[in-house]
Order: sequence, then C-alpha cells, then structure tokens
Amino acid sequence: MAKFSRWWGKDTRKGTPVVVTMENPNFSVVEIDGPDAAFRPVDKDRGKNAKQFTWVLLLKAHQAVGCLSWIGNFLWALLGTIKKRLILGQGVGMESEKSKGKLLLRIILGFLVTALAFLGFEVVAHFNDWHYFQNHNLHIPQTWEIQGWMHKLYVGWLGFRADYVAPPIQSVSNFCVVLFLIQSADRLILCLGCFWIKFKKIKPRIQGDPFNSEDLEGSGYEYPMVLIQIPMCNEKEVYEQSISAVCQMDWPKDHLLIQVLDDSDDQSIQLLIEGEVLRWSQKGVNIIYRHRLVRTGYKAGNLKSAMNCDYVKQYEFVAIFDADFQPNPDFLKLTIPHFKDNPELGLVQARWSFVNKDENLLTRLQNINLCFHFEVEQQVNGVYLNFFGFNGTAGVWRIKALEDSGGWLERTTVEDMDIAVRAHLNGWKFIFLNDVRALCEVPESYEAYKKQQHRWHSGPMQLFRFCLPAIITSKISFWKKSNLILLFFLLRKLILPFYSFTLFCIILPLTMFVPEAELPSWVICYVPVFMSFLSILPAPRSIPFIAPYLLFENTMSVTKFHAMVSGLFQLGSSYEWVVTKKAGRASEPDLLAAEERESKAMNHPPLHRGVSESGLSELNRFKEHQESGPKPPAKKMNKIYKKELALAFLLLTAALRSLLSAQGVHFYFLLFQGVSFLLVGLDLIGEQVS
Repeated sequence: MAKFSRWWGKDTRKGTPVVVTMENPNFSVVEIDGPDAAFRPVDKDRGKNAKQFTWVLLLKAHQAVGCLSWIGNFLWALLGTIKKRLILGQGVGMESEKSKGKLLLRIILGFLVTALAFLGFEVVAHFNDWHYFQNHNLHIPQTWEIQGWMHKLYVGWLGFRADYVAPPIQSVSNFCVVLFLIQSADRLILCLGCFWIKFKKIKPRIQGDPFNSEDLEGSGYEYPMVLIQIPMCNEKEVYEQSISAVCQMDWPKDHLLIQVLDDSDDQSIQLLIEGEVLRWSQKGVNIIYRHRLVRTGYKAGNLKSAMNCDYVKQYEFVAIFDADFQPNPDFLKLTIPHFKDNPELGLVQARWSFVNKDENLLTRLQNINLCFHFEVEQQVNGVYLNFFGFNGTAGVWRIKALEDSGGWLERTTVEDMDIAVRAHLNGWKFIFLNDVRALCEVPESYEAYKKQQHRWHSGPMQLFRFCLPAIITSKISFWKKSNLILLFFLLRKLILPFYSFTLFCIILPLTMFVPEAELPSWVICYVPVFMSFLSILPAPRSIPFIAPYLLFENTMSVTKFHAMVSGLFQLGSSYEWVVTKKAGRASEPDLLAAEERESKAMNHPPLHRGVSESGLSELNRFKEHQESGPKPPAKKMNKIYKKELALAFLLLTAALRSLLSAQGVHFYFLLFQGVSFLLVGLDLIGEQVS
C-alpha cells in the first residue's frame, strides 16, 4: 500500500501535451499537459468569451434597474402617503400638544420659515451668478459692481452674516462638538470596560450549588421568605402570561407569596385579573389580589401601598415584575443565592430579553439600544462601581435596603431610579446578572414608544433636582459623588439629548445657510457611524441596521430634548404617566413550555384557602362572555407628529441649499435624516395601523 501511494504521488507527467479544439465557438480552448491540470487554480478571466461578458453586463444592468425601480416605488408610495395624510387628512389624527410643546414647535417652525426665505434668496442669487465665496472667504464686490437694489440687499446680507450671524453659530457649534466628543469618549470607555469583562470572564458567581442535595456545603440551604409583586394597570393583553409565569416559580410554596397589584380602572379587566388569581389560588399557589380604591402615585404608590401590609414583615426579599414579564421558573434560584454571605448587597438585577424584537423596524432599533444598555452600561457599572439604575422590573431587592432608603416615593415618574440612587447613597451595593434573562415586550407602535421615552427622559431630570442636595451632603466618597452628578445625571441624561438635538437638528441646517460657520465631515459622518457601530456590537445580528439606527436616534432627539427640558424645569408634561401599550405576544417555545408546566400542575389541583367553585365559575363565565361576545371593531388612526414633520422639512430645505455648495457628505446626511423625520412624522415606523 505504501509503494502504491509513493507511485501515485510522484510526478508522472510524460509525453507530449494534448490540445483539444472544439468547433463550437461557445466553448474555449483548453490545453491539458497532465492528469492533474484540472485541479490547479485557474485564472478567473480565462475561458470567458464575449457572450459571457454580455450576460454579466445584462445581469448588472438588471440589478441596477431593479434598485432604481425600488427607489422609485418607495418615493411614489411616500408621496402618496404625504398626499393622503397631510393634504387630504384621511385616517389620521393630530398629536395633542401641551403649551410648552407648542413653544418648541413654534421655534422649529420659525427656523423652517427662515430657512425657506434664505433658500429662495440663495436660489435667486445662484441663477444671477451672485457668488462671492471661495472656500467660505467672503469677497465683497466694489460699488460699481452692484446690480440693482436686490443685489445690494444680498451683498449687505453677506457682510452682516459674516460679521454677526456666523460667530455665535460657530461658538454654539464648537460647544456642542466638545460635548459630543466627551460623550463619545464615555461610550468608548464603557465599551472597553465591557470588552475587558468578556476577555477576563468577570461576572458575579455563586460558590457551589446551594440547591444540590448531593453537595455537602449546599445540602443545608435554607430557603428565605420571598415576596413577588406584579404591579399592573389595565394590562388586559398580558396579565395571564405574567401571572402564569410567576406562579410556576421553582421555590417552596410556603416560602413564597405573590401579590398581584392591580390598579386598573376598568371593572371588566379587574374581574378578569381577579379570576386568574383565583384560578391559580385553587391550584395551591400562595397568591393575593390587591386593588387600590385611591390610585395615587402611579406605580410607586401601588408598590408603597403593598409594602405597608403587615404580613410583608416576615419576608426578606421582594422580586418585582411588570405585567408583560415572563421570568423562567429558576429565576429565584439564580438570583437569591447572591445575597447569601453578602450583607451589603441590596439589589440583584437581571437582564431583559424581548419576545417581539423582530416584529418591525421599530422593535429592531429598540433591541439595539436595550442590548447596549444591559450588555455594556449596566454590566460595566455593576462590575466596577456596584451601582446602576434599577430597571424597575426583573430585579430582587433586599427589603431592608428598601426600608433603610426610605421606601418607594411618589415624587417622580422614575421611582426605580429614585430608590436606586437613595440606596446607593446609603451604602448598598448592586449586582447585575447578564446571563439571567426575563422575557418581555418592547413597544411596537411609535406612539407608545414616544410616550415611554418621554417618561424615561423627563423623570431623571426631576430626580436630579430632588437628589442633588442629598448627593452633595452624603457620606459616600468624592469619586462616587462625581460619578453620580457628572456621568450618571449630567452627561448621560442631560448633555446627550441636548447636543443631539441642537447639533444635528438645528446647528447643522443653519450652517447650510451660514457657510462661514461650518461643521466638519468627521462630526457629521465618521464619528457617529463609528459610535453607532459600537452600539450595535452587543446585538451583532442588527449590524445591517446601522444606518437606520443612526438616523432614528437623531430623530428621537427632539422627543428626548423636550422631555429633558420638561423634567429639568418642572413643566406639566414631566408628571405624565401613560401605561405603555402591550401586544401580549409570547414566543412559541415559551408558550409550549408554559402549557406543559400548566398541564403538570393540573394533575394535582388541590383547593386552597377555601375558594368557592361558584365564584370561580362565575368569573370564568364572565371571561368567556367577554372573549366570545361581539366586539365592535377598534378603529385606529395614525398620528401626525408636528415637530417631527417641521424638522423634516427644515432638514430637506437645508439639503437643497447644500446642493448649491456641492457639499457631498452634508447633503446626503441632511437628505436621509430629513426622510427619516418625515417617515416618523407621518407615523410610518413601527406598528402598521390601517
């Protein structure tokens, strides 16, 4: 066998080469000079003829025509939507504006009218060849060169613009660029910290397996008393999923109590939720239904009322889940053991995962943001600072930490961040578990997402006003105080929305009409693209959406800026709390697992607490009637968002002006950003409502 291998491997090329010529001109001439010639690398261009090149060119032309056709269809559909919703007003409703929101809208409209007037002036100057700029250096013509009163007015405007308008715009621009670079550096440092955590495999760990009976150290584990709270308000779409998931927690029943805290003002929804609680109570689950008659303080008031119950004193920990969350059965076993032998630990926060992240473009973009928030921000702050903002759900608190920090307060709409800051000031430490996840939903409509973001960005500024004196006078170290004030509040909650809106939505369009004040291309394109790429890294499947993500983040800056100003100056809209609309979606694997667990539970359905069959059957009949009865079709209308539309026309006007200056990067950015604002203003992103 070895001799045969040596014989086969040696060079056996002998004799004269063979030339094969084919009469058919569609085939090329191939020269074979040995048996292994067919397995050698061949030049890619070898063997191609004119007909093959023709087919390649036709294929390329077909692809180009298809791309142009897609763009044409998109523009035609967009123009049709503009006509239908803006001109004819069919199937749309205007977004209600508060007084302060109207002020911001008037300011944007003022910029838009001014930009349109300047554009008309510049177009007249362009067609009359009144150009006195070479690389933005003004050259005023001599008196004998003036051609009429309009030309004289234009020349006077040029001088006034260069001397009085451009300097303040350039100063504000430079200030915003500095803030932009500082915030970019902060994000880069966070990404480097996350990379180091991944590289060193740093994460909170539990010593041994405390629940393994074969483990000598863990065999004597004592299950602590755990309270689970599910606050909800008119959550008809998701209450069953959350209650079912929590009731199937793998924890001793005599060491677990579930509170369903229902703040619904719809009596039919109250009966449905109470019926679901009774159904699980019959199966032996220790679960209680609570409904407040006086619904003050929103979620904070609901949690505060529940914690004032006398029986809560016998519990050591409290886990909180919003109504759309579906934790896994082992959630408590993965979180509670971290508190053991760690008396300074006050909070264990788990990560969120999203059942509807691929539902539409809006949910994909939210998934990018939230993946970065958990993977980078929460994890880095948890590892290096033992502090981060509590996410309001999917977390376990030590009840003593809540009590020492003053409990739940109703002074802001971000009660979760409020209690986290106060606990941090009292010396409690936090842990973030990136590998423990709870399933939930993200908003699928832009209306719900916008209201959620308004609350998330106005509340922190409210809280900053309240907490600043307490932070300054607290006993924590100087570096922790600096982190709270400069990074946690100012840089990430105030400066970020301020420069995003001011720089990319106001200053950039103005520089098109005042070219003496300019923004370099690296500020407009290169640095934002790089930072967007870093933001997408925690969700690598979303890399194809880097351009929509960058444009949408700038589009949301108007909402975040308005919310930040409302919270900072205590305007009326900063106290608004609107429950985020849920769709009640669940992934197929989770539904199958839940059904399997529930079927097992049905095998042994002992009665508990003496619940009457008649009451339960009555509630079930009411539920069946609600589900099977005739329902009037819900007529939904798309919203028209005035601020976004005004900014869309402002940016598109600036894009037209940039054509006169032949500014490539600026033109494309303004064009695509204007289209992005237009799509959002017409409510064409997110849930498609007919």
